[in-house]
Amino acid sequence: MSDHLLTVEEAAEYLHVSKGTVYRYAENNALPHIRKRFGLRFRRDDLDAWLERDKRNCLPSLETIAVDLGNPLRNAIVGRGGMSELSKTSKSKTRFNFGYGAVYIRKTKEGNPRFYIDYYDADKKRVQQLVRHATSMEEAEAALKQAVLNEYRKLQGVEVKNGKIGFKDFSRIYLQDYIMTARRNWQSDKYRLDKLNSYFADTDLREITPLMIERFRKSRLQAGNARSTTNRFLAGLKRLFSIAIQEGYAETNPVKAVKFFSEKDRLIERILSADEEARLLEVSSGHLRPILIMALNTGMRLGEILNLRWREIDLAAKIIRVEGAKSGRLRFIPINSALFEELVAWKSRNGQSPYVFPNNGTGKPYTLIRRSFLTACKKTEISGFRFHDTRHTFASRLIAKGVDIETVKSLLGHFSIVVTQRYIHSNEEAQKKAVEVLAPKPKETAPREENLLHRRDTGKIVNLADFKAGVVNPS
Repeated sequence: MSDHLLTVEEAAEYLHVSKGTVYRYAENNALPHIRKRFGLRFRRDDLDAWLERDKRNCLPSLETIAVDLGNPLRNAIVGRGGMSELSKTSKSKTRFNFGYGAVYIRKTKEGNPRFYIDYYDADKKRVQQLVRHATSMEEAEAALKQAVLNEYRKLQGVEVKNGKIGFKDFSRIYLQDYIMTARRNWQSDKYRLDKLNSYFADTDLREITPLMIERFRKSRLQAGNARSTTNRFLAGLKRLFSIAIQEGYAETNPVKAVKFFSEKDRLIERILSADEEARLLEVSSGHLRPILIMALNTGMRLGEILNLRWREIDLAAKIIRVEGAKSGRLRFIPINSALFEELVAWKSRNGQSPYVFPNNGTGKPYTLIRRSFLTACKKTEISGFRFHDTRHTFASRLIAKGVDIETVKSLLGHFSIVVTQRYIHSNEEAQKKAVEVLAPKPKETAPREENLLHRRDTGKIVNLADFKAGVVNPS
């Protein structure tokens, strides 16, 4: 081993990197060094061993890359020559060097910026490529970090399981092999995937960044979606990336870096009054009426009702077996007298189908009843009422009748009673009566003496005004 110790300047020259890079690697304990009173020193043999271990003469270790991947953009050094082999190629202020690679900007003839990344791959070859999806330095930097990290994984024998795949192509796999096999009601998932496909199109999954997802969410808000709706988009996207990671099409889930909107203050409850229910049922179309009666008397979700089969209904025992529940658990709901009469009449007309509510045109269950439901609400001038509010109405009516919350929880199929409490809301009239019991009763005001009449025959005292009006018999 050589006795000569290299200074920071000499180590930087030996490694073909900048002094700043040497300091950073040493501070992160990625580069072997000796700390003296007069500064850092390096043994040439230690540096040779370090270079051989990483099989690269200018790339830091994987541990250092992991640290650098968390560095913000402000840590980049802009356009100063002499930092590294990469930085020597340009002194333009449109170039950002990060030690493990660089990002530079070129403008088109129209003056639009285009972002390029510059780094060395695992075979020691220099790579300069356009980041087609990047519209900002942040997105270009993220692409650089991911590209360099992939090269280090190759050096350590960690090969990516699958190659590049566009978002649209993988979403098709995700829909057909996961969503449509695991979920009975996958139509809403397909709708959201279609919107995501339109936005991300053929963008490689590994190139999608949190900033791109934020921009997608912004586009949905501008299209008129509520914040809660955009949360459903992000939740589906998060599941998609989880599957992509399992299948080797992605290494990270960018949705985890995006904060979902809070929905605590956006919970909307609309309880249907008895009068509104009567008017709504009166104008409901043939198939909608029994569906509404089922919802209001069982608290079942729309998807559970539409996919219900006659084999899951025991009219003799007056029990409904809910198999396709959202929670995945089997639950049983009793059939009350009002629903029983409706089901008996409905089965006499539609019992030939295995489904309780079949579409006469297809023979399969209805997938949506939105149009007929909105038409009925419009005819009766019932505003702000969603079909899911039948579930709120069911739970609130049970509580108002004195049913304990544990029973309501079981009927709704909730895991936790905390979830059930979201559905429990007394109606306005019940609230008025509840607080009125605290008010003291008004005292009766005694009539003034000059307004009283003493009857000599009976000895009773009566109100003079009543006597004159003939209310009191004078005899």
